[in-house]
Amino acid sequence: MSSKVLLIVAHAPSDNTRALRDAVLRGATHADVEAVEVRYRAPLEAGPEDVLGADAIILGTTENLGYMSGALKDFFDRSYYPVLELKQGLPCALYIRAGMDGTGTRRAVESIVTGLRWNWVQPPLTLKGDWQEGFVQQAEELGLYLAAGLDNSVF
Repeated sequence: MSSKVLLIVAHAPSDNTRALRDAVLRGATHADVEAVEVRYRAPLEAGPEDVLGADAIILGTTENLGYMSGALKDFFDRSYYPVLELKQGLPCALYIRAGMDGTGTRRAVESIVTGLRWNWVQPPLTLKGDWQEGFVQQAEELGLYLAAGLDNSVF
């Protein structure tokens, strides 16, 4: 069975956001997922070649002044046009670590994803307010959901 590639591009500048990134990775590499290769790239290291080699993508960002992180925006700036015509329909998901409500961040990413014509596999996961340990479980479930769906050709 050939392997599919799940790309995770996540900004993780703090202990809490690194815990979320690690949870997404843990879920995506669950033992029950057999034919999915998981590739993680920090947004400033990721580029169009990573997206072109992916069968699905999970985006992770902090809420910065009501917007996505500058690092994720930089990734989109460098990758948008090189992948625009080649990766339409790419299954995607998003998680946001939001100190406030995450609305502006969500809207900004949704606008770019709509332009890219990627397909949401579930509504964006907004982890808002004060840190809660339950955020880690939700992030892990997101990683598992995408990897399992890709493994089983659901999307």
